[in-house]
Amino acid sequence: MLLPCVFALLSCAAASAEEPPHILVVLVDDLGCFDHSLEVPGGPPVAERPFHTPHLAALARGGVVAACAYAAAPVCSPSRVSLLTGQHPARHGVTYWTLHGGRDTSASHPQLAPPRWRTDSLQPGDVTLAATLRAAGYHTVHVGKAHFGARGTPGEDPRALGFDRNIGGHAAGGPGSFLGREGFSAAHRGGDAVWDVPGLDAYHGQDVYLTDALAAEAARALAEGLASDRPVFLHFAPYAVHAPITANPRTLPRVPEHLEPRERAYASMVASVDDALGALLAVLDRTGQRERTLVVFTSDNGGLSAHGRGGAAHTHNRPLASGKGSALEGGVRVPLVIAGPGLRGALDAPVVTYDLFPTLLDAAGVAAPAGHAVDGVSWWPALTAGAPLPERDLWWHMPHAWGPEGPGIAPYSALRRGPLKLIHFHGAAVALYDLAADPGEARDLAAERPAAARALAAALAERQRGHTVGLSRFKATGATVPDAHTALEAALAPR
Repeated sequence: MLLPCVFALLSCAAASAEEPPHILVVLVDDLGCFDHSLEVPGGPPVAERPFHTPHLAALARGGVVAACAYAAAPVCSPSRVSLLTGQHPARHGVTYWTLHGGRDTSASHPQLAPPRWRTDSLQPGDVTLAATLRAAGYHTVHVGKAHFGARGTPGEDPRALGFDRNIGGHAAGGPGSFLGREGFSAAHRGGDAVWDVPGLDAYHGQDVYLTDALAAEAARALAEGLASDRPVFLHFAPYAVHAPITANPRTLPRVPEHLEPRERAYASMVASVDDALGALLAVLDRTGQRERTLVVFTSDNGGLSAHGRGGAAHTHNRPLASGKGSALEGGVRVPLVIAGPGLRGALDAPVVTYDLFPTLLDAAGVAAPAGHAVDGVSWWPALTAGAPLPERDLWWHMPHAWGPEGPGIAPYSALRRGPLKLIHFHGAAVALYDLAADPGEARDLAAERPAAARALAAALAERQRGHTVGLSRFKATGATVPDAHTALEAALAPR
């Protein structure tokens, strides 16, 4: 599936063999598809959103806003590992979020158990974007949330996965606290120290917000890297806007006062992320490296909506249904902006997290390591020469119970082909939606359009059977649940 890099096209861009681009990836945590102030096709009017993201808007004006971007999974670790490996979660084996080495973090389900999966997550020796770029001469820096390898394993330290520097990253996927006066620790609420953000002791006891502290550290690391004679890859992953939803006192005055208190706090977190982006872009401008830098801004999964937010649950990503943890669009649709040298194309077709691995390697003029399977498609020809993205199926596979209840929250697999999306809820229903006519996935068309449903179910079943991590199992018998094709045929059979 990997498109060949058209190296001849790179002569018009800064990404050449003599001067490869710097690469800045900003991977936000749990940011919803419309939680910003950008115009996005199908999104609610900007005036109706309580988010002010001027730095992201400026970046978008000089870059490309994806019309339809997806995360590789509706929860964090699988998507983060997919970005680093270019692989689908069902191939790399990390199909759910991780924490302690060797421990399955899946929530309990009344009938189902997950299949065997890679609970330790990434480990030394795995092919990663950071290691591949470092081998090609890049200085590689990680700042913020890692969540790549489980606690108690070598992979919990990003430096074991190809990063020269690690600031604030470890095994946990959320912070103990966003407040420096609480030491970014969960101790103030009697929480487990596993959530405490490491390496930021200099900020403990200060009235400083975690995103601001990480932005300051990232800006310093970026400036130091740019002063060297090596290209820089900075992976900046603020823990925001992950729970615990906590207001940033510095940005709170910019947020409308009429909002429900938790939603106002959430909006202040979004503003903090935008400020962090602005701080990093300011370094590029100050050093004259903006035109040599490829900048990517995206999220690891859909926006949190089942709990922890203000207002009605499962509504925060409207017009998309549900949110983080769900098979529905609100769980996997994410914002995506990419800007940099020589970009003049568009991303009109659906794209997905694991496309970033081949795209960024193409931009750098670096080949993927021999023998490493890549599921992503490079956008570089589309971005630099206006070449069309290939038509392809996208699919998702999370055979795990997430915990909260709500629309689409269940062990599942799904496949999108054109505007049609088929969801197979393991051991239960199969549903077909037309996203063009029904982006909120309110009308199941499986019975009305059986031929289309069968075609997608057959394609999904083939993928379910052919990858590292398979289908859920019935607890009572240990048997694997029927695949998508079998489940659909049973549902369509005459009663």
